[in-house]
Amino acid sequence: MSATTDQIKGKFNQIKGKLKEKYGELTDNDFQKADGKLEQVVGIIQEKTGKTKQEIKKYIDSL
Repeated sequence: MSATTDQIKGKFNQIKGKLKEKYGELTDNDFQKADGKLEQVVGIIQEKTGKTKQEIKKYIDSL
């Protein structure tokens, strides 16, 4: 695995952790279902929390 791949994976893990902190309803299973696709992650968060896509994307962008 290259350093860049490790950096990307590390960044995703940080974002995933912050999303789980903010939206406590999320599980590792949810992230596995989304298979790393942002739109699917947003949809899962929206479904579980009732937040709008704009609210969720704004939070993700702030990370």
